[in-house]
Amino acid sequence: MNLQSYIEDRLGASAISVDQLQELLVRLLNYGVLVRDDSQTVRDLYDRFVRIEELVTEILALQAIQVHHDRRFEYVRLYPPGSRTPGMDFAEEHAFGGSLRALLTQNEVAVVLVLRAQYDKAVREGKIDEHGYAAEPLEAISLAMKKWLNRSMPERLSDRREVFKRLRKLRLIDYRDEEDLEQVEAWIRIHPMIVDFVGTEAIQALQPPAAENGAARVS
Repeated sequence: MNLQSYIEDRLGASAISVDQLQELLVRLLNYGVLVRDDSQTVRDLYDRFVRIEELVTEILALQAIQVHHDRRFEYVRLYPPGSRTPGMDFAEEHAFGGSLRALLTQNEVAVVLVLRAQYDKAVREGKIDEHGYAAEPLEAISLAMKKWLNRSMPERLSDRREVFKRLRKLRLIDYRDEEDLEQVEAWIRIHPMIVDFVGTEAIQALQPPAAENGAARVS
């Protein structure tokens, strides 16, 4: 049996074609994440993934790509070869987003760490909505950065926008408009997958020395 026949046989009664499987794989490899409530298009792709999850996981495993599927909050994230999932390793691992491996900037790492800490705080206080999001004002995130990492948000608005735009692309956060970031009253919604993206050990490392170590690598 050749590969084409094997895949067609595995798709079986799912009523999903090889072309539709390829479309799903391309989307996953290009973006690294599927969040069901992003849009109708992503909803359809996520539902397709659920129907053939075993086959998709098997195909990606051939390239040592790991699949993390959170059924409660309905999202899928890929992790590159050698990474720990879920979790974070300062020395060796890379973030996944856009391309298979991408290094986060110092500003992005700092904000991600603080977002995870703020998410944990929201969980403890029961301030999580039905979709698992935690809403935090930009001012609170800025103050937390100063407290935990002894550093400030990027001073230039353009730099601040780039940081949050990147994290929204990774589906770690959501916000209404970029213009909102001009205001300290702006609110950021933190997606529950922040818990998978940043491991507990990273939060435990949120001490002054961690801020002195410069850039970190996230997986």
